[in-house]
Amino acid sequence: MTSFSQAAERHLEDVYGYLVWFTGDRGAAEDLTGETFERALRLWPRFDPQRGSARTWLCQVARTAALDHFRSERRRTRREQLAASPERIDERFVEGLSPDLEAALLRLSAGEREVVALRIVLDLDAPTTARMLGISPTNCTTRLNRALKKLEEALHVAA
Repeated sequence: MTSFSQAAERHLEDVYGYLVWFTGDRGAAEDLTGETFERALRLWPRFDPQRGSARTWLCQVARTAALDHFRSERRRTRREQLAASPERIDERFVEGLSPDLEAALLRLSAGEREVVALRIVLDLDAPTTARMLGISPTNCTTRLNRALKKLEEALHVAA
C-alpha cells in the first residue's frame, strides 16, 4: 500500500491545480492545498485503495476543504457587508491564460468550473468525477458538455 508521504508527493500538483481551477484564486488554492494535506494526513488511516486511487481520494479531501472555505467566506462576507461595503476582488484564474479564456471561465458557475477542472484538467473519468460531485455519470457528462458549450460560445463571441 502507498504511504501518505508517497501519495502526497505524487499528487501535490494535481491537488493544487484542481484547487486553482475550483477556487479561481492562486492564494486561496495554496492555503487550501496545505489544509487538504493536513486533513488528509489525519484521515489517511481511513483511505481504502480498493474504493479509489489516492489521487481521487486527495481531490475529494480538497473539494471538502474548498467547500468549507466557501461556506466560511460567505459567512465572513455577510458580516463585513453589515459593517461596510465590500471591495471588488480580483478573480484571476491562472497565469498565462488569454484574457478571453479567463473571462469565459469566469462566466461559468463554480459547479461548471469544477467539472471542467476534474474532467479536463485532472483527466478523471466520468464515473470518478460523478462520485466526487455526488451526481450521476450522465449528469456529470451533461454538465461538462454544457460548460464546454458555454466556453466555446463565449470564446467565439470574443474572437
